[in-house]
Amino acid sequence: MRKILVLEQFMDEGHREIIRAAAEKTGFAVDFSTADDLTADQAAEYEIVYGLPKPAQLKDMTALRWFCASFAGVDNYVDEGLYAHPGVLLTNSAGAYGVTIAEHVMMVTLLLLRRYPLYAQSMARRQWHAPVPMGSIYGSRVTVLGTGDIGSNVARRFRAMGAAHLCGVRRSGKPAPDFDETLPFTALDDALPRTDILVMALPGTAETAGILSRERLALLPENAIVVNVGRGTAIDQDALVAALTAGAIAGAALDVMVPEPLPQDSPLWTAPNLILTPHCAGNFSVAVTRDRDVALFCEDLERYAKGLPLLRLVDRKLGY
Repeated sequence: MRKILVLEQFMDEGHREIIRAAAEKTGFAVDFSTADDLTADQAAEYEIVYGLPKPAQLKDMTALRWFCASFAGVDNYVDEGLYAHPGVLLTNSAGAYGVTIAEHVMMVTLLLLRRYPLYAQSMARRQWHAPVPMGSIYGSRVTVLGTGDIGSNVARRFRAMGAAHLCGVRRSGKPAPDFDETLPFTALDDALPRTDILVMALPGTAETAGILSRERLALLPENAIVVNVGRGTAIDQDALVAALTAGAIAGAALDVMVPEPLPQDSPLWTAPNLILTPHCAGNFSVAVTRDRDVALFCEDLERYAKGLPLLRLVDRKLGY
């Protein structure tokens, strides 16, 4: 019988039952395992893999025809040379993470606008700090790099909280419904000087690497804040530290960095008005993310069994 391997990261018995039912309906047997306990002989049995295998394990998966990543960013898996043979379908789970990552963006944005780093330092010293001027989402100009599921979820929440203008920046520049204005990457320099809150939700590709350079950081107003939940490679980190230290921008929040984990001697740890979180904005800690991730896999499994195009197929040349 044709077989599916599910590499478990987050599932409970309810999720397993949903996948078992979808597999039975489509004529597959399904095994649940972990990447650590999988032998090379076992890996060679599976036509479909869903989860997070180690890239080095893909060569052992000689029967693999479709790899469904249980995460959105697949930059470590686009190289055809990783697979035992060319033509393996690669899909991601874009669409599962919009809610949880958008909530994270709102959390750190409000912490920065409400001057939390300053108050946290004073509280740690057991000092009662006098009130200071604060920013607000209400009336702010927001620019979002990346207008997919995450960017759109972010935009809707900013709009609900009274943002004055929402600018989306995407590769194509085509209009996106949740934004007042949509621009191509080539027009980013025009958007930055009129940005109070810059949110970065970009995939890791050659085109997005270093997109927020030293020169572009200098285009932001002094009151601007930067939030990155995409890939750490998108920001010149040294330039960001310099901008924060000089007060050239008001603050930043990074959930993604280079490298990860962040070394103890990284200057990011001590940069002023910088909130760091350990790549946890997405993850599987929110129930809706876990449920949605499984639902998306089962939806594409039914299409795969019928020979239909998969809905979240990754373009390896673009990287997403």
